[in-house]
Amino acid sequence: MPLKDWATKLKQHTLTVYFVARDPRTPLFVRLLALLIAAYALSPIDLIPDFIPLIGYLDDLLLIPLGIALVVRLTPPRVVEAAREKAAHVAKKPVSYVTAVVFVAVWLILVLMFARWVVGVAIK
Repeated sequence: MPLKDWATKLKQHTLTVYFVARDPRTPLFVRLLALLIAAYALSPIDLIPDFIPLIGYLDDLLLIPLGIALVVRLTPPRVVEAAREKAAHVAKKPVSYVTAVVFVAVWLILVLMFARWVVGVAIK
């Protein structure tokens, strides 16, 4: 399976887990686990930093798929199916590049303001 297809499927599975976490029919423990797995999968912060050769991607290649599988196994089948349908629908929506540019610009402005503040405090 090409890497791009694998990444697309992983994104869809992550969305499924996210929707499982938001469904009130999901048991509380599974909801918390699903939120944790979805947040970890979408977070830029990893348990093992990616810059460490080989082991850096180990958490992404093992922990996330295992967590997704555990959540799916512990969730009632009707809830998983509904979450998969929502994830497929959301994944088909077009990506807004304008919104992405706005978010990146806001983050850059915030980082620059923070850096300026840090430099100002360090000089005093």
